[in-house]
Amino acid sequence: MSVTGKSIIVVGAGMVGVSTALELSKRGAKVTLLDKSEPGRETSYGNAGVLARSSLMPINNPTLLSQLPGLIGNRGAGLRYDPWFLAANLKWAVRFMLSSRPSVFRKTTQALDSLIRLSIEKHLQLLDQTGMRGHLSDQGWIFLYREQESFERTALLRQTLAAHEVPVSHLRPQEISELEPALMPIFKHGLWIKGSYSVNDPGAIVTGYARRFAETGGVFVQSGVERISENDDGTEARLSSGETLRADKLIVCLGPWSRNFLKQSGYDVTMAYERGYHMHFSGASRSDRKRLTRPVYDTGGGYVLAPMTQGLRLTTGVELADCDAPKSDRQLKQAEKAAREAIFLGEPVQDESWLGRRPTFPDSRPAIGLAPSSRNIYFAFGHQHIGFATGPGTALVLADLMEGKTPAIDAAPFNPERFITRRAS
Repeated sequence: MSVTGKSIIVVGAGMVGVSTALELSKRGAKVTLLDKSEPGRETSYGNAGVLARSSLMPINNPTLLSQLPGLIGNRGAGLRYDPWFLAANLKWAVRFMLSSRPSVFRKTTQALDSLIRLSIEKHLQLLDQTGMRGHLSDQGWIFLYREQESFERTALLRQTLAAHEVPVSHLRPQEISELEPALMPIFKHGLWIKGSYSVNDPGAIVTGYARRFAETGGVFVQSGVERISENDDGTEARLSSGETLRADKLIVCLGPWSRNFLKQSGYDVTMAYERGYHMHFSGASRSDRKRLTRPVYDTGGGYVLAPMTQGLRLTTGVELADCDAPKSDRQLKQAEKAAREAIFLGEPVQDESWLGRRPTFPDSRPAIGLAPSSRNIYFAFGHQHIGFATGPGTALVLADLMEGKTPAIDAAPFNPERFITRRAS
């Protein structure tokens, strides 16, 4: 069944929503994209800009149990948590832990790898079509290890990347310095993830894709959405203004806000939030100082540092807390201290830190497909850390499902019914 001529509402204008709206519009649908903010201003804006197959490795992998003793003090740079939030979301926490079992882990890595590969190929096409290839670097990124012991604990990571044929080079200190002379000589090992890409302005990329969507005839309406519904004639979206938009089909791509939004529309979603912060720094201020040329992940410091158009972007690890809990700069300050041991950061170039929310299902896979007990409402959210990277692939999978085609990859691991139920009317 073709979507040509069908009216479709896409709620949410992050990378996933914009990519989905663009793909459906290119296939002939009449698409209206809704968001309270301009495209790409929320979660899709503040990431490290990495498009890498190494992102197939979820946090809840078989090594998670061995890491728990070190998390009890809740002082780590890579992961912090609000105990009250975990207690209130115990169902999610238990299922998150259970999904670290080897059998689930293998299914997740296979599914994520297929989605990432599909997405990177589509990203490269879109960057060419939108004239934004200049934002792209093909230099990969580097995982850095300060201690021998920390590198030795990467056995599962290295085995998994090898099993999926992700090209990786093991770097010694001298090789790290040759690749990134701006780094201080404090790292004993590095893993250079090759065959990967990064962009220097994720928000601008989403804006560029949204502009392409408009050129295909798509319509963007900047408005909040109160709730959605389905009837015999199709779907409806009630806007914050009180206006109601109607369409044949509707897709929810609201990322971390999907859970609370869908609760108002009769759906229960078992999902949590991996919040993260960033701050931009001026970096090298003298001509004789070397500059970072690609993103690096200091595993011991718990941060990623990436060269952006705004400066050096310092991004923190994970903060498990309620979606709209107050900001806390504890992790960011800890990350900044560690980063200053590794590189000349310079001064902050923004007045306050940025906070982003990343939606995570217990098995670290997104929901892509038809909503439970529905005919015309679809979901595409829950991409944890890799929504920016996997938005275009998600769009391809969902568009094929909507047209009754067999997607290029197996869509079964992303079935929304894994962790979403619809309450009786």
